[in-house]
Amino acid sequence: MSRLREHYRQSVISQLQKELGIKNIMAVPRMTKVVVNMGVGEGAANIKVLEAAMEELARITGQKPGMRRAKKSIASFKIREGNPVGTSVTLRGNRMYEFVDRLFNIALPRVRDFRGVPVRSFDGRGNFTLGLKDQLIFPEIDYSHVESTRGMNVTFCTSARNDQGARRLLELLGMPFRRQPE
Repeated sequence: MSRLREHYRQSVISQLQKELGIKNIMAVPRMTKVVVNMGVGEGAANIKVLEAAMEELARITGQKPGMRRAKKSIASFKIREGNPVGTSVTLRGNRMYEFVDRLFNIALPRVRDFRGVPVRSFDGRGNFTLGLKDQLIFPEIDYSHVESTRGMNVTFCTSARNDQGARRLLELLGMPFRRQPE
């Protein structure tokens, strides 16, 4: 079992129950899935760029990513409907907890001038999206084999009904939120 999952079961559940006033243990907010998305706009013109992005995402997450295709044609971006434009992975269970543990404790501290994650990225329903500008912060990526840097979005889907419960859950799991000036 993952170290972060064990921490969630041992201490986070009881602490959230007390803080949020929840009596039923099954109603305590939990992470349901983590979606990692990497957009590759030039993948329509050069399939090798998309394959490199898929390989890097597989190395980062430990799971084979799926190719995402354009839903609409957009002439200004030179994209036709059905062209490959990105790659994504949905993580659940132990793989999700392992990825989140590595993200919080290894990858995010490697970001240059890192002062914390902004708090304003919640969607109103208890989900949080984090944008990363560079895939090189993950130790699984070999710097010498990377042709270009690519950003990615990491979405944390929780069972919390509001942003306050989801924020507290992520704080207790170790998300380094930016401190608000008081």
